[in-house]
Amino acid sequence: MADLRRLFGTRIEAVVAYGGRAPEWSHCMVLVSSLTMDDLTGLAAAVPKWHARGLATPLVMPREEFARSLDTFPVEYGEIIDTHEVLAGRDPFAGVILHPADLRRGLEHRAASHLLHVRENYIHSGGRPAAVTALVKDSAPGFETLLRRMARLDGTPVEGPGQLARWAAARTPLDARVVGDVLAVANEPSPAVDAVRLLPEYLQALETLLRVIDKWPVP
Repeated sequence: MADLRRLFGTRIEAVVAYGGRAPEWSHCMVLVSSLTMDDLTGLAAAVPKWHARGLATPLVMPREEFARSLDTFPVEYGEIIDTHEVLAGRDPFAGVILHPADLRRGLEHRAASHLLHVRENYIHSGGRPAAVTALVKDSAPGFETLLRRMARLDGTPVEGPGQLARWAAARTPLDARVVGDVLAVANEPSPAVDAVRLLPEYLQALETLLRVIDKWPVP
């Protein structure tokens, strides 16, 4: 925080942590009144020190730019809004509304991109078991995000993988066991799931999810 205050001073409008639970937040967003090349250079110089302390590179942007891009990144910003804690300044998300049509469109784009990347990365892996396992583990959190944002679009905020799996089983044609296995890979340090065997079903689930999102009714 001291580095941010040194760089931006009174131009800091809000600092929020997100992407986990206190005190082990994984990400930080900094909204400022203005952002210059000199600011970016200062941030770049500070990053090695932050990384050495286990801190992620912060997401820094002008507040006005954030407000304008809500309809462009509704999935990503929705996750931040739902999981954030204000560290400095006023809550920048008070009164912010994500429109259902924007969220459904964003979910479709995100799901299609996720599916394409999983397929592409499997080809790139050469089918090597260790690489396939890493692919499933690295991409599983993205699948969880898609389901959680769909539940939000459905008006059913969920807490934890168990509730999310039950929502998916009740509200989509996704296979409950496959959903549970992917969520286990996303959340458990040593899941009792064979990622190599899971991959074909995981891909099928992604294909099904994309079709579901495409037809999801928006009020």
